[in-house]
Amino acid sequence: MNWDAQLRLRHLRCFLEIARVESVSIAAGRLHVTQPAVSRSLKELEEMLGTALFDRVGRGLRLNEAGRIFQSHAAASMTELMRGHDRLAKDGGASVRLSVGALPTASTDLLPRAALLFRREAPRVRLHILTGPNWLLFNQLRDGSLDLVVGRMPEGKTASGVTFQQLYIEDVVVVCRPDHPILATPLPEQGIGRFPLVLPPKGAVIFATVDRYLSSIGLPEMRGDFETVALPVGRKIVQSSDMLWFISRGVVAEELRLGTLVAVNLASPLLSGPVGISVSRSAPLSVERSLLSDCLRSCAGELA
Repeated sequence: MNWDAQLRLRHLRCFLEIARVESVSIAAGRLHVTQPAVSRSLKELEEMLGTALFDRVGRGLRLNEAGRIFQSHAAASMTELMRGHDRLAKDGGASVRLSVGALPTASTDLLPRAALLFRREAPRVRLHILTGPNWLLFNQLRDGSLDLVVGRMPEGKTASGVTFQQLYIEDVVVVCRPDHPILATPLPEQGIGRFPLVLPPKGAVIFATVDRYLSSIGLPEMRGDFETVALPVGRKIVQSSDMLWFISRGVVAEELRLGTLVAVNLASPLLSGPVGISVSRSAPLSVERSLLSDCLRSCAGELA
């Protein structure tokens, strides 16, 4: 069960109050809701988590080990929510800043959409968006300079100390100008080696993905004439030459929609990979980060 998509504030409130007073009926009175409603919320929460949170002791309830573990996280979450509410509700108060690292595949479509949605939901939060090489953004994520990074799932050493939540699967595409001769080739994989290439640089998240693919079609250790994942540079180079560009679909999504660039028809699972949200394992709870994550999930669903 995808429990995180169904967890509601009422589940946490009911759980924390039951844990505090060790009674469903007393918790219902304190919360000003009916006893059946509190019992139902607790049952739903335990079903989502897949475990009981309380042991029955006489006519009361007492937290078991799983309940104590969940209580520590739930209490911290509620505290952070209340702090966030207070900070956003104060008229004239200092704005809150949220720093986001944007990898190329999320910079042109997903993050701009989510940023506009986030602004409507949290107008007092100042969104600070940074772009840069993969290694730099993830280093800044680990040292706390960034609150989250949006883009391709990190691999190898880059993923150290980072948790990743997948939003969708995206492929790397080979793009060219609309009248490129490779588009008339029955088996374009066999023609890739005949044209100059624009490849991702070694530090890019998709570097290993593209390298594995080129090896699979008999082009091991292939080097590109140019190396970039930057849209303005890659787009102009490809539109003005016979070069082929290996790039994440999200980077060139608008160009593909408009037809100013065309994707070569390559059907290979080696070119697919997850796109999502990366957060440092040591990052403190943050209402603003959670809200932006919700906005990203919503916009990712629309794009999918």
